Amino acid sequence: MAELVIRKMEIVDIDNVYEVEKASFDTPWTKDIFYQEIIENQFANYFVMELDQTIIGYAGLWVVIDDAQITNIAVMPTYRGKKFGEKLFLYTMEQAIKLGANRLSLEVRTSNIVAQRMYRKFGLVPGGIRKNYYTDNQEDAIVMWVNLYEK
Repeated sequence: MAELVIRKMEIVDIDNVYEVEKASFDTPWTKDIFYQEIIENQFANYFVMELDQTIIGYAGLWVVIDDAQITNIAVMPTYRGKKFGEKLFLYTMEQAIKLGANRLSLEVRTSNIVAQRMYRKFGLVPGGIRKNYYTDNQEDAIVMWVNLYEK
C-alpha cells in the first residue's frame, strides 16, 4: 500500500517542488522565489505531499494576523483526478486554522473550473474579480474565500 505524507516543505525539497511547479503552470515561480518564501517570509508556510517518498504536490500559505491566503497549490499532472488535490487543500486549510486564521482566500483562473469546483467543496465562494491578474495571458482571477469558523 502506498504511503501518503504531507509535511512542511524544507529547502532540500525545492528542486522537486520546482518540477511540480513547471509541470503545472505556464509561468512557473523560480527556485529563488521558493527559497525567499521559505527563508525570508515570516508569514509563509509551505507544505509538500509525498507518495512513497516522492513529492507529487505542494501548497503555499501565508497567514497574516487572522487572514490566510493560499499562494499556490499544485499536484503533478499524472496524479490529478485522484483526490490528492483535495487532501492537500484540506491539510492546508487545517494548518491555516492551527495558525490562527479566521478567513482563507485565494485567486483562481476564471478558466480553471476544476479547481473552482474543488474549492467550493470546502465552502469557498467567489468574492470578486481581479482583472488581468495573470501575467502570461492577462486572464482574470476569481477571488474565492471562506470564513473558517462558519464552514
